[in-house]
Amino acid sequence: MYSRELYTFIIVAEQGSFLKASKELFITPASVMNQINKFENQIGVKLIDRTNQGVSLTEAGRSIYKDAKRIVKISEQAVSKAREIAGKEQQTIRVGTSILRPCKMLVDLWSKIDDGTLPISIQIVPFDDTPAQMEQMLSSLGEKIDCFAGPCDSLTWKENYSILQIKQGECAIAVPRKHRLSNKEKLCWNDLDGETIMLVKRGDSPVLNRLRDEIETSHPKITILDTPHFYDTNIFNECEQTGCLMETLDIWADVHPSIVTIPMTWDYKMPYGIIYAKHPSETVAAFINKIKTEIHV
Repeated sequence: MYSRELYTFIIVAEQGSFLKASKELFITPASVMNQINKFENQIGVKLIDRTNQGVSLTEAGRSIYKDAKRIVKISEQAVSKAREIAGKEQQTIRVGTSILRPCKMLVDLWSKIDDGTLPISIQIVPFDDTPAQMEQMLSSLGEKIDCFAGPCDSLTWKENYSILQIKQGECAIAVPRKHRLSNKEKLCWNDLDGETIMLVKRGDSPVLNRLRDEIETSHPKITILDTPHFYDTNIFNECEQTGCLMETLDIWADVHPSIVTIPMTWDYKMPYGIIYAKHPSETVAAFINKIKTEIHV
């Protein structure tokens, strides 16, 4: 907040010579003299008398030195206070991320909103997709993790958490690469006859309940194998190891290297969005409202 020349003047006044001042400032004596000359020219007053024994302050120089010390102190206090206020104003949103619930979509969306001036920063917090870890994370949502992005068709989630839907994910079929159907560009119901499909157990997802109803009612040659409410990487491993098919989402196309995600000729879509606490903090609420404005909700 104060000029380099003023600071150099203070050091020269305290050291009593250009040489000693240059050593403290890590610049050459010539640079010190140039800065002092520039400073004197700026204010139009001679501040230093040069002698063979060193330098001494003029009467005006002593006056400037006294006030300069006070200016530096006030400037440092002002900067410290401003940084303290900025620290209080700057808020952090802890965004959870996992293999099946990556944060990229949310972070990319926020990067379109924040031009660097908003008082909100993003902290990425990893978590596991296992059912037990998911339950633990959800029960403490707002404590260690403020929000995360993922499929949000769960009736339990809608009742216990806040959800901002961002888009619709396409339901698809995951097929092991060694499976007879793996080279298909698109699948139809007849392709699935005689196959076993891993599907989230009935109850919490209206979309997948409807899918299950259609299989049980109209496609009796397809066998359903129940999976937990929360998919994790073990489910994809099981799909590959057993040779079963699996209901999946287009956003998980690259989760497992030995599994191919193929679209189906059906119209099942899964809501996908941001899940956060039922009663979010002011910072999280402001964060969500900014995103709502961006997506015109």
